[in-house]
Parts: sequence; C-alpha cells; structure tokens
Amino acid sequence: MPLADDQEHVLVLSGLFNIALNQPDDPEFPSLGIFECMAKLILRGINDREWLRRDQNVYIPYYAGHIIGSYTMNKVHFAEKAIKSGVVLPLMELLRGKMSWVEQRVAVRALGHLASHERTFEAVALHEVEIIELAKEIACNCFQEVYEKFLSLKEKKRVRYHCDLLTKGLGGLELGNRKAEEWASQLQCWSLHLLNCFACKERSLNLICCKEFLKISCNLWGGLANHRSPAGIGLIRTLCHTQKGRERVARLKKVIENLCNVSRSSDDWQYLAIDCLLLLLKDPVTRYQVIDSVALFLVDLVELKTLRRGQIVGEAITQTLLQDYHKIKYGNLKLKSKKAERAVVEVWDLKVEKRKKEKLMPEQDLKEKQLLVGKLKQEGNEEFWSGYIEKAAKKYTEALDLCTVLKMRKERVVLYSNRAQCYLLLKKAEAAISDTTRAICLSSELRSHSKSLWRRSQAYDMKGLAKESLVDCLTFISSRMKSKHPKTKPVKIPYYAALMINKQMNATCPFNGANSKMYNRHKEKVEQSNGQEQDLDKDMAIHKKNAPGLPTNSSIEELLIENGWKRRKAERAGRRRKKGIRVAVDSHKSECKDFP
Repeated sequence: MPLADDQEHVLVLSGLFNIALNQPDDPEFPSLGIFECMAKLILRGINDREWLRRDQNVYIPYYAGHIIGSYTMNKVHFAEKAIKSGVVLPLMELLRGKMSWVEQRVAVRALGHLASHERTFEAVALHEVEIIELAKEIACNCFQEVYEKFLSLKEKKRVRYHCDLLTKGLGGLELGNRKAEEWASQLQCWSLHLLNCFACKERSLNLICCKEFLKISCNLWGGLANHRSPAGIGLIRTLCHTQKGRERVARLKKVIENLCNVSRSSDDWQYLAIDCLLLLLKDPVTRYQVIDSVALFLVDLVELKTLRRGQIVGEAITQTLLQDYHKIKYGNLKLKSKKAERAVVEVWDLKVEKRKKEKLMPEQDLKEKQLLVGKLKQEGNEEFWSGYIEKAAKKYTEALDLCTVLKMRKERVVLYSNRAQCYLLLKKAEAAISDTTRAICLSSELRSHSKSLWRRSQAYDMKGLAKESLVDCLTFISSRMKSKHPKTKPVKIPYYAALMINKQMNATCPFNGANSKMYNRHKEKVEQSNGQEQDLDKDMAIHKKNAPGLPTNSSIEELLIENGWKRRKAERAGRRRKKGIRVAVDSHKSECKDFP
C-alpha cells in the first residue's frame, strides 16, 4: 500500500480502522505486518505533500495512527511488534504538529498505549524530553488550538476532512461542534495519560513538576466520559507518590487549595484528591507545610464511610490528622493556624472522647439526650420559619453538641443540613460547605442527603467554584431520579437545579479561555486600525454562534420566563413577606422537608 497509488486506499484504511477499533485483540492483521504499513503511510503523508493532496489521501495519516493505537492498547506483544516496525518516529512527527490537531490526537493516544507497557516504554522514552514538553503543551493548550483552528471558523472555512472525520460524513454544524469538544477533551486526557506513564516511573520529574504546569494541571478535567482517565489530579497523585513530587506540590498554595476543594465535592476524582492530601500529610518533610490549610478541610471528612483499598476513608483521615494530637495538646507543637489546631482537637473529641463517654452513658441518659435534641431542633425550626436565621443556627449547634456519635446518626445528618441552610442565608459559604459535607459523609443512603448536595452546590456557586457546584448539582439530580419510581411518577428536574446547571455549564465551558483570548486579540486589532466597535461585536457573535457552551442567553431561562416562572416566584415572595419570613428562604417546598 505505501508504494502504490490507489484511490481505494482510503476505503481500505477506513475498513481496517473499524476492525481495529472493534477487535483490537485480533492477531490477524498485526501478524500480516500492519504496523510497518501504517508507519510508512504516515511518513509518506508527512513527506510527500503532493501525494497527500491527491484524491482522499489526506485521511490516511489519521486512520493509520488510530489503527496503531487500537492494536497496541491491550496486547504487549502487539506493542512490541509495533516498536520493531518503527512506528515511534512517524508518531513523533504527528505529535510535533506536522499535520494538525486531529492527527496529534491519534499520535498521543498511540504513544500513550506504547508507553503504558513495561516492555515498550524504553523505546518511547528515547524521545523523553521532547515527548514530555509536547504533552504538557498539548494538555494545557489543546482547547485553545481546537477553538482557533476549528470552532471559531465559519462552517464554510473549516477544513473539510476535519468536518468529515468528526461527523462521519453526516455533516451538520451542531454535531461538528459537539464532537470537536469531545475530541479536544480526549486530546487532553491522552496527553495527561502519557505524562502519567513517565511520572509512574519517576522519569523527568523536574520537567513534569514545573510550577506553572502544576498550577494549570490541577484544574484539568481530562476525559469526563472516561473514568479511567487520570485527569490533572490523577497526575498530581502519581507525583505525590514520589519525594520530589510531594515537595514541589506542597509549595504551591493554589494546587493545595484545589485538592482541598475537590476532596469535599462529588467529583469522580474526589478520592484521588484525598489520597494526595494524605500522602502529603504522612510525609514528615511536607506535613507541616500543608497541615494548617488541609486540616480545615479534612476534618469534615472524618466520618466518610466509603471503603477504598481495604480501608475506610474516614478512618484513614482520622489516623493521619491525629498523629500530632498529643504534641499539640501538651504544647510541644505549635501550628501556625489556631483553626488547624482546633480542627485536630475536634477530630479527637469526635472520634475518641465522645465515643468513650457514649459507651459509659446509661441508657436513660441517652434517651433524655434524644428528647432534648428533638426539642432543640423543633425550636430551631420555629426560629427559622420566623425569620431569625442566626438564632436558628445557634439552636441547631446546641442540638449537635448534645448528639451522641453512634446512636444519633440520622439526627445529625438533618441538623447539619438545616444549619447549612441557615449559613447559606447568612452568606457564610465556607461554613455551609463544611456542614453539608459532614451531612453527606454521615448519610449512608443517597436520597437522605440529596438536599445537602443541592445546598453545597449553592454554597460553591456563592464562592465562585463553578466546577464543584456543577458536579454537586448533577449528583443531586441523579439522586432524585434514582429515588423516584418512573412508572408511578415521572421524574422532573427542578427548575432551580436546571438554572444552576445551565449557569455552571456556561462557566465551566473549556473554550471560555480560548474565546476570551481571541476576543482580546480582535479588540487590539480593532483599536490599532481605529475600526468600529460594531465590527468586533459582529466577529464575537460569529464565535459564539459556532462554539458550543459559550456564555449566551440561557435557553432554559428563556423557557422559564415564557412560562411565567419569575412572575409566580415574585407572588410567592410577596406572600412570605406578609408572614414575616425573609425572602432569602428558598421557595421550593422540596428543599424544606426537614422542617415541619
């Protein structure tokens, strides 16, 4: 095939692409020399531009790279054959951007699969420094690249074969936009995976642990649809298994803050973030660099019952935090933050002292405490409905102080959730996040803490943490859908949750940064040429139309306005004012089921 010119080559490669994708472990084509053939076709596409422009040959390097990646994904001996056939150099040419971001995507995927096998890693590592630098650049800038080279262009100006590859020839602007975002996400995901392969072997840690890259990587989601993706936090976790990695991460306040936020969220990578923090705390070199800030977050997770690697997560956190308790208690150790010291003492009181006292407490005293807690909760509810939010929060605090740790788990879930609602109304977002996290950790059933998920989503929104707010809101909706039987009653997404999702989807759109950069460049050009401001607005209108997820008028919000939702909400607010209840109290009845 590489030596002959045939219009049917593209059809043949398309068929091989589908076979490799669906049957990557089938030995038939690898035994027939498919790797050598694909390597030569890629090199011919790069070196012979005239041939590449002929017929439909422009598709060939993409298909060839994808075939190599698919066959080397699972089988080590296939990967060894690929190395012997000389696929690394052609893939490196594609990785360098000799063609386009579409071919970079298949190249980084194939190199990642080759680097993940022990026996073929060294062949890839021959280009170690260059691969790491290129993978870092791709991971950080892939959305910018896809936006500028594809999404921001009018449909007629887009590269034709890119559109065909993305949409399988079906065409359509919307489908192309959606697939472009998906492919950009995969490009980032596989770049992080390739870096992770080197980090696992503690190779070139100085390059990977670059200060600026670590700050960016902690915010990289990776492939959202691929739960095996390490994402940025997965890469940081791998680095935290090395001494050099821990030391570099511990120095970066922004990275630690991001890990702390993810550890108290519904993110799929929550436990990776917790692992990172525990690894930093267990290392005597980095422990006292991070404990002042980390302890304030982990104290909310000490009752997390999830089992991970044979150990309850909450217990692992407790043991790690209490390593220095006696030193702190007797004044042998002083932390920089008094709040951190109080957090450690609080963990001791909760997990040790209260449990000891509860075991020795007579049954009659326990019953009396339960009655008193119920009374205080009722008083707190009455204060809340009367509009005295601060007094209600104090009542809930008194009730929580009286609650036993082992016997009154459900009561504590409700009290934490109720107090979080008070903190939301008082605009104390951090306190609300803390209480909702504790309620979620205490609850064993998903449905019982769905209100806490929604309240934490609101609190994160208040702090401007869009990603954490979005994930909590999606989990909240998922919990509602699972808890209701679809045959008896149709599941509806609450209007307030739909608005939140729409808001945070716009805020977390991966192309926002690229859009802003392009807008600024256009603005500078307009200013330099003394052009009309309306020309700039016209250009940006085109970008917003072409690119999905950019901040535009919300279709959900428009629908709600059309249905008179704002008018009905105003009427309900007016009725509450007459009763003396603050307007800030959430209007939807389902959020207040804890209150009688």
